[in-house]
Amino acid sequence: MSLNIQDLRATLEDGTEILKGVTLDVPQGEVHAIMGPNGSGKSTLSKVIAGHDSYLVTGGTVTLDGEELFSMSIDERSRAGIFLAFQYPSEVPGVSNANFIRAALQARLPKGEEIDAVAYYKNLYVKMDLLEIERKFTARAVNEGFSGGEKKRNEILQLMMLEPKYAILDETDSGLDIDALKIVAHGVNAMRSPERGFLVITHYQRLLDYIKPDHVHVMAEGRIVRSGGPELAHELEKYGYDFLKEPAPV
Repeated sequence: MSLNIQDLRATLEDGTEILKGVTLDVPQGEVHAIMGPNGSGKSTLSKVIAGHDSYLVTGGTVTLDGEELFSMSIDERSRAGIFLAFQYPSEVPGVSNANFIRAALQARLPKGEEIDAVAYYKNLYVKMDLLEIERKFTARAVNEGFSGGEKKRNEILQLMMLEPKYAILDETDSGLDIDALKIVAHGVNAMRSPERGFLVITHYQRLLDYIKPDHVHVMAEGRIVRSGGPELAHELEKYGYDFLKEPAPV
């Protein structure tokens, strides 16, 4: 069971090719990190998997536990188990956090089945406490007026409540101070499971000090150009991306 990407190619609407043959397999139970310079295609990969309409898939496949992803709508991908935490989470004015998450959970239930409100809030408060989110945030509109750290913690709260099969975290560490980073990483680590895979996109080693990856991949110019263990992230941190110009170890 895995999120499997084979020779994925994608362009912008104007025909500019961004992904130029990405191949990657993220099994359940593993954390895979993707690093790479700006413009290498990391965020584009996450958006294409999620179904963002600014990109045109021109080749390759993505399967979710053997099912072709591109035959699914965005909503169907979410229901099938894909979760994307955005680099820049959107605000949803007029919709409270509690109602937003509750509606997302309700949409996943069989027709006619209703969420137990008492159990829902009990579970929600447990997750909020773990992420050090104040209870008043349940009544606030989604991300409206939130700081960068509050937005990122709110996304991890959604992750913890929805319990997807595969979570894609697109630069979740962006804009976080060290305390917020530790809290967010604690929430992610609490979700690690043999039944859940993670694809963590980041520029920096510091996130991977708290969310320990099983594998690290480097993207450059729309392709995976190097893969290895956690030590690869340390080498990139030490030597920079010029390190990629050296031949891969045999």
